Amino acid sequence: MEIIKIKDKDQLNNFTGGLGHSQFLQSFEWGEFQEIFGSNIFRLAAQEDGEIAAAATLIRKPLPVGRGYFYCPRGPVGRPDAVEAIIKNAREIAGREKIIFFRVEPADKINFGLPAIKTIDIQPAKTIIFDLSRTEDELLAGMRQKTRYNIRLSEKKEVKVSEAMTGDFEVFWKLMQTTNKRDGFRLHNKNYYRSMVDSAPFIKLFLAKYRGVAVSAGIFSFFGDTAVYLHGASSNEHRDVMAPYALQWHCIKLAQSMGLKYYDFCGVDEKKWPGVTRFKRGFGGEEILYPGTFDLILNSFWYKAYRIARAIRRKI
Repeated sequence: MEIIKIKDKDQLNNFTGGLGHSQFLQSFEWGEFQEIFGSNIFRLAAQEDGEIAAAATLIRKPLPVGRGYFYCPRGPVGRPDAVEAIIKNAREIAGREKIIFFRVEPADKINFGLPAIKTIDIQPAKTIIFDLSRTEDELLAGMRQKTRYNIRLSEKKEVKVSEAMTGDFEVFWKLMQTTNKRDGFRLHNKNYYRSMVDSAPFIKLFLAKYRGVAVSAGIFSFFGDTAVYLHGASSNEHRDVMAPYALQWHCIKLAQSMGLKYYDFCGVDEKKWPGVTRFKRGFGGEEILYPGTFDLILNSFWYKAYRIARAIRRKI
């Protein structure tokens, strides 16, 4: 098995996008998005008989005294033995980059051949996956009665959903700030969201409007066979028209019309996000539990120092 560096966008996206429940976080464009904010990106693949069997986009995250770690969001992806080969061969790059550990989020449990410690999840370990192979009536029938009612109410109130146009980002940002003040969610800076929307043609911003005024908005990914709900926001005004339900239903139907197979609500957690979790669960779907996030330790001395320093920062 040969380990190669991928420089061709289509080569990587054709592989990662062709896997079941495609992970946009392993797309070429997501790496480019991370580069905007100063991260070094290493795209590796295990190739056998000229065909890619596994791939990993590694994002170098800096640590003090010139050290760092590699983060592989929702990956590596591909055949387990090929994934193991990538990690094994990536140690050479890790040495040059002064990497202490790999932080990985595999879809399945894999023996990476390194000491592994489960750590705090970066991407949510639990999510809801919506099967888009059913008809619209079947999709509605699988939802909770209250969710169906709210979708129909939003239609009755004539809430209109459309993809954002040039200049609409400022509207989205104001809604995000409103949501942050109301619900206390952690907010990235303005340029982060703007760069995300601009980073790839498959990442799109939608607005839900009532009487011409945007009252809800969301960022969604449509990559491979999967649509993903990434970020959402809503106004304090006109909450009775149920615009967030109209927004989700519009994007679910859009994903289905594009021939996608899955709709991923991107994270549920009863303790962290009780209200959002109730909202997402109302649409039905299957709850998926990933193995979680793991640190694969390359240098035990520096890793212990990293953990101690992190624990001290939390206490301060």
